[in-house]
Amino acid sequence: MDAQEQKPFVIGLDLGGTNSVFGIVDQRGQVLATNAIKTQSYKTVEDFVDAGIEVLKPIIAKVGGISQIKAMGIGAPNGNFYRGTIEYAPNLVWAHEGVVPLAKMFSDRLGIPVGLTNDANAAAIGEMQYGVARGMKNFIMITLGTGVGSGIVINGQMVYGVDGFAGELGHVTMVRGNEGRLCGCGRKGCLEAYCSATGVARTARELLETSSEPSLLREMNPEEITSLDVSIAAGKGDKLALDIFNFTGDMIGAACADFASFSSPEAFVFFGGLTKAGDLLMNPIIAAYDKYVMPVFKGKAKFLVSSLDDASAAVLGASAIGWEM
Repeated sequence: MDAQEQKPFVIGLDLGGTNSVFGIVDQRGQVLATNAIKTQSYKTVEDFVDAGIEVLKPIIAKVGGISQIKAMGIGAPNGNFYRGTIEYAPNLVWAHEGVVPLAKMFSDRLGIPVGLTNDANAAAIGEMQYGVARGMKNFIMITLGTGVGSGIVINGQMVYGVDGFAGELGHVTMVRGNEGRLCGCGRKGCLEAYCSATGVARTARELLETSSEPSLLREMNPEEITSLDVSIAAGKGDKLALDIFNFTGDMIGAACADFASFSSPEAFVFFGGLTKAGDLLMNPIIAAYDKYVMPVFKGKAKFLVSSLDDASAAVLGASAIGWEM
């Protein structure tokens, strides 16, 4: 084992559209220190990197300096693992019009290897390193947040494809034709348009318009309804809210039944705000999967919710890339 491998810590950067959280992580998956900056406060990537280096200095010092850091991993929207770049990220002011070599920029400043991938792949790697997918070689990670992301692991390896962007399962088409909802990607009928947190809120507004079912949600301004509001109402037995989760779960389950046919995963692992609904969402997913899946795949896949703590999961996922450098 060489000196590089013996270094006990890595840096994880969860680069989000609002906040960028830097953390120092040890080999047991403990986040020892964190610091953060506002992602959109910087108009250029150079300013963003400068600010990142400044907030890293005190937390690196806490673990004995950069000589104790093996590498850095970054999870970011539109991240390309092969190139270490963020490419045409619509929600990043300094990266939405081109290709940003962020991994190289941090590596040059810190003097350590830096790896970068998209946020859903980072979540999958983190789950495989620290969470419920530990020891698994075939699973699909599905993140249910503002969007629907995915990370696919086959034979112990992440699937990146020829260009680094494989695994966009949130953008499989679930509803074809003009009746499909417009997705943020510009296409219609994507899974993300229905089964993200924003998709659930949209379903709620549509049902409130087309149904006469009494509901606690009718007491709210429809434009202000969130997926959390739907979850709270469903937890109180509200029929319309339960219908929303049944609709959402049925579509996710149907999508997973299709996904099983190309990778036969040991498990589907779910992460993100929507999973807080628990069985209200998971039971319809499992029921739909059993209904739609090919018989040869029936009963083989587990349906699991991430075991990682929300506050540190994204940083852990990013840091896991560092251990692979």
